[in-house]
Amino acid sequence: MSLHGLSLLAGQPGQTGGTTFHATNPATGERLEPAFHEASLAEAGAALDAAAEAWVDLRTRSGADRARLLEAMAAEIEELGDTLLQRAHAETGLPLVRLTGERGRTCGQLRLFAQVVREGSWVDARIDPALPTRQPLPRADLRRMLTALGPVVVFGSSNFPLAFSAAGGDTASALAAGCPVVVKAHRAHPGTAELVATALQRAVAACGFPPATYSLIHGGGSTLGIALVRHPATAAVGFTGSHTAGRALFDAAAARPHPIPVFAEMSSVNPLFVLAGALGERGATIAQGLLTSFTLGVGQFCTKPGLVFVQRGPDTEAFLQKLADAVRAAPCGTMLTHGIREAFLENRGRITSVADVRPLAASAATVHPERTEAEPSVATTSARTFLANPVLATEAFGPFTLVVVADDMAELSACAASLEGQLTATVHGTPADLAAAGSLLARLERVAGRVVINGFPTGVEVCPAMNHGGPYPATTDTRFTSVGTAAILRFVRPVCYQSYPDPLLPAALQNANPLGLLRLVDGKPTRDPVVHA
Repeated sequence: MSLHGLSLLAGQPGQTGGTTFHATNPATGERLEPAFHEASLAEAGAALDAAAEAWVDLRTRSGADRARLLEAMAAEIEELGDTLLQRAHAETGLPLVRLTGERGRTCGQLRLFAQVVREGSWVDARIDPALPTRQPLPRADLRRMLTALGPVVVFGSSNFPLAFSAAGGDTASALAAGCPVVVKAHRAHPGTAELVATALQRAVAACGFPPATYSLIHGGGSTLGIALVRHPATAAVGFTGSHTAGRALFDAAAARPHPIPVFAEMSSVNPLFVLAGALGERGATIAQGLLTSFTLGVGQFCTKPGLVFVQRGPDTEAFLQKLADAVRAAPCGTMLTHGIREAFLENRGRITSVADVRPLAASAATVHPERTEAEPSVATTSARTFLANPVLATEAFGPFTLVVVADDMAELSACAASLEGQLTATVHGTPADLAAAGSLLARLERVAGRVVINGFPTGVEVCPAMNHGGPYPATTDTRFTSVGTAAILRFVRPVCYQSYPDPLLPAALQNANPLGLLRLVDGKPTRDPVVHA
């Protein structure tokens, strides 16, 4: 499939002319063809206007209809075959095996949301039938369910060109909820985004949905992004990226005449605590697992453990030596973009320049800057230094971690208490360690969206129980997840229907329960019809 480098706006290609840009292969520095044309503000506005019109249709489509659309989208992505994988590899430097797995995750989550909306009970239908004879006051018939917010703007992420981009989790969950989607493609992998968007628009046409159900916009800089957030038709925003960009979008949304929610995943250092018993029993195994975790994807995972806390004891030095040996033997890796590499080096430098932070080890492999490579490295410091220097909790998005050595459990708990919101927090401990660590675990539960015991946080499972979110600054709304089936709840709002005639109610709330949903009727979950309304 040949790329044309144009935005895909409500089923039609965008205009040529104006500013253009090229993708670059980060592993070779090669400029990739074709040139991509940045959409104008007028084009972006027209796409959102069309999405608002499409929403009138899309929000009333049945769950079965939306399920067919999502399944068709997954099938169309798979039909792209190696063309998609090769382009993504060229634009990101990510290995083909990683991209193959990511494509599977992307299609899998589309099909998972199809299952959710086909079954339908996610709308949380609640029915309290009228009680006309109740004393001292009668009760009106009240029925409540979740309904789509409206057009959603999704910003593609740099580190997941498939699973968090043109057809990623934000797109899948918004479409499942009944919201049209306008995606701003990431400039690092525009060809990958165009291929996926073309596949999605084929599915939209084949399933008979409005063309503006899905649009893709090429562009760069903050001007276009802020304009998308401020457009009156935009009802919500999904974003994965830096704290600076995410906060700018959040502030722009809050400053609108009618503010809208921004679900931004922004930064997390994902602290990992190794307690004394675990350090003695399996310190070498933990050291190797830690290396794998903080270098996975060249450290460019939002759940990478960037801070490691250990308690000083007879096994501490052996653990540090094992970790240092493993780091020296680790290979260098190509980062996603030159800009990401430069930001990584800058933030790592800020951390390691603090007094009493000492380098522990770095990869012995040769770094090739022209290949956008970075070497794995690790540094150490004391808990006292960590607590006195907030800069040490800065996220260095790349293959680096800082090991903080505490004198006792009180210092470990103080370090945990000093942390801002996180996506994850991890504790390695024996049963005896964990039994004595109740206070530490309670602190971590308050600060993190997912708490891991005796494992590593990198990677997330796309399933109903997953939570990928956390208190600020990890995300802008700690109540929601961006991964798993609960992600759909970001893009809906409740509507209560009072004293509605049964034929006018949405099918999910009608007496006969024609969809067979699990509903809360008079406070009790049931699939039975309402017979006493």
